Amino acid sequence: MKQKHNYGQDVGLFPSELSRRQVLRLGLLGATGVMLGGGLGLPGFAAEPATLPATRPAKGTAKSVIQIWLWGGPSHLDIWDPKPDAGYDYCGPLDKPIDTNVDGIRICQLLPLLAQQADKYAIIRSMTHGSDGHETAAYILQTGRFPGDNIVYPAVGAVVNLYKGYDAGYKGLIPPYIVLTEPQGRFSEAGFLGPKYKPFATGGDPAANQFAVEGIVAEGVSFDRQKARRDFMNDLDSLGHAVGSDPRLAAARGAQDKAYDLILGDDGRVFDLATETDEMRLKYGRTRFGQSCLLARRLVERGFPYITINYGGWDTHSRNFQTMRQRLPDMDKALSTLLVDLSERGLLDSTIILWAGEFGRTPKIDWQPPWDGGRGHWGRAFSAMVAGGGFKGGHVVGETDAKGESVKNRPVYPCDLIASMYELLGIDPDGLLPHPQGKIVHVTPSPDEGVKMGGRLREIM
Repeated sequence: MKQKHNYGQDVGLFPSELSRRQVLRLGLLGATGVMLGGGLGLPGFAAEPATLPATRPAKGTAKSVIQIWLWGGPSHLDIWDPKPDAGYDYCGPLDKPIDTNVDGIRICQLLPLLAQQADKYAIIRSMTHGSDGHETAAYILQTGRFPGDNIVYPAVGAVVNLYKGYDAGYKGLIPPYIVLTEPQGRFSEAGFLGPKYKPFATGGDPAANQFAVEGIVAEGVSFDRQKARRDFMNDLDSLGHAVGSDPRLAAARGAQDKAYDLILGDDGRVFDLATETDEMRLKYGRTRFGQSCLLARRLVERGFPYITINYGGWDTHSRNFQTMRQRLPDMDKALSTLLVDLSERGLLDSTIILWAGEFGRTPKIDWQPPWDGGRGHWGRAFSAMVAGGGFKGGHVVGETDAKGESVKNRPVYPCDLIASMYELLGIDPDGLLPHPQGKIVHVTPSPDEGVKMGGRLREIM
C-alpha cells in the first residue's frame, strides 16, 4: 500500500496553530470589546531573539536557499542516475538517457530542458544514510542527525532562520522561513530552537486564479474590500477612542496594525503572481509546482533566506513509470526555468538550490500486482542536486554500482551536504546552537557524536 504523506506536526509548540487571520479576528478590540493581555507569540510578532553563541565566522556568498523537497522519495535511477545497461528489470521503459550540455553527464530522457542547463547544477549520485522509513529518513535529511539521543534537532530552514532571519536584522513582516505550500510536519520544524523559528506555510495554490495565502490573502476578498473592512472596524472602535492611552490597548492595537500592514502593505504583495507577465508564468508552467518555483524566485528577490517548495507525490510503490511520465515534464519545465531566471537576474550566485527527497527507490522494479512496475524505499543509495550559491555546476559527485543499489565511491551523508550549505551561507558548521537547557549542541554533528561523515563537498565548492 502507498504510505500517506501527512507525517504529523509537533505537538505543544504552538497551541491551536493560530493563523494571522485568526489573530485579526481575535484582535478586533473596538468591535468586540475583547481585551488581549500580553504579547502575541506568532513568528514575526515580537518574540525575544535567541542568544547566539560566539562562533568562528564562516566565509560565504550565498544569501538564500530554495529547497525543493520531494516528499515520498524520488527514484534516482529514473532521474539523475540512469542505468541503461542494468536491464529492463531496473530501468523499465526509461532506458534511453540523454546527453546534457556537459560532456559525460547523462540524465533521464524525460528531462530535455534540464539537460541543457547541466552547466548550472551538480548531481550528487552517492547520497546515503541507510534508512528506509519515511519519518526517520526525512528527519535525517532535514537535520543531518539520526534520531534517538533525546534531542529534537532543528531542520536546516530553522537554523538558517536563526542565523539569517530576525536575529540577523531581518525586518520583514512575513517570517523569513517559508514553505510553499503545505506544511512538511515536524521534519521542517524548529526542534529545540522553539516556535519562533518554525516555517510559515502559505497553504493555497499559486496556480489558482487567486493565490489564497493563509492569514494574508483571503480567497474572494479583494484588496479594496479588505481596506474597507479595516476602516469600518476603526469607525466602530468606541472603546479604543475612549481609553486610547491604555498601554495594553496600545500593544494589542500595534499587533493588529502589523497584521493589517501584512495584508494591505507591500510585504504581502510578494504573493501576487498577477504582477508577473503571462509569458513568464507560462515559462514556469501553470501548475502548482511551476508557480511555486516562480514565487520562490520572487521571495529570493525580496531577501527571504529560506524557501521550501514541498513537492509531494513521489512515493511510487505502484505504477512508478506512470508517475514519472506525469511529474518529470512538470519538474523539467519549472526547474530549468528557475535556473535560467535566477541566472539572468544575477541571483544564482547568491542562491542555493537544493533538490532532494528523503531517500531513493528500489533499483529493481516490482512488476507483480498490485505494484505493476513500482519501486519501494531505498536509503542505501540515492541522488540529490545542488546549484548556485557557490556550488559549481557541470559536475557529478560520487557514483553508484552498475544497478544503482549501493554507493561505489565517495559516499555523501546528509550532514556533509548540510555542512557544505552552511559554509556557503556564512554559517559556521562547527559552531554552536543555543540550547534552552544549556547543552552543547553543534550546528552540524561533531566527530565525537559518532555520525557517519564523508566530508564536505569540496569538489564542487
